[in-house]
Amino acid sequence: MAMSTALWSFALVVGLLTLTPGLDTALILRTSALGRRRRAWGVVLGIQTGTLLWGAFTSLGVTALLTASHLAYTALRWVGAAYLVWMGVRMLRDTFRKRPASDTDGSGLLAGTDSTSGGWRQGTLTNLLNPKMGAFYVAVLPQFIPVGANHFTMGLLLTTVHILIGLIWSAVLIGFAQVLHGWLRRPQARRLLDRITGTVIAAFGIRLALGD
Repeated sequence: MAMSTALWSFALVVGLLTLTPGLDTALILRTSALGRRRRAWGVVLGIQTGTLLWGAFTSLGVTALLTASHLAYTALRWVGAAYLVWMGVRMLRDTFRKRPASDTDGSGLLAGTDSTSGGWRQGTLTNLLNPKMGAFYVAVLPQFIPVGANHFTMGLLLTTVHILIGLIWSAVLIGFAQVLHGWLRRPQARRLLDRITGTVIAAFGIRLALGD
């Protein structure tokens, strides 16, 4: 497989994966729709930082050890699931208070403050606590590395393609979410968004715990 063919083929695979609605999409849309533009970009950069680390670990062969070790994989899966369920339940709980979760969460974890660094921490943690990202890279990345190519260099190059596609799609999501910002000034609308997002996040956590 030629390098150009490998890059375009991998771009097609991860492009379809990126366009599929999931946890990352929910986090970016909610954070941006609430008017936390800097934090939304922090979440995006955090997610891509996690992607870069998974790609680097895979290229070094580290994630192969994770998937080979049932205990390590299970431990990371349960930690990630607990984190997502906690985040989703907390978001849902706060919608039944007088103000939406974005106003009541003093820790800033659930988009309470418009902080790039806070969003970056959230995005990175969410990505790295998802062992399915590691499993995906272990299963897919080696298939697109041409024979004779430097494994680590080519692995990082392919990961960069994934990151670039993710950044472009995230920019589209953030731009779209800004259209909803005026509507979300109403407390009822913000509570509805938080209930939807909280349910999605908690559902992802439960699904991860069940190993589906």
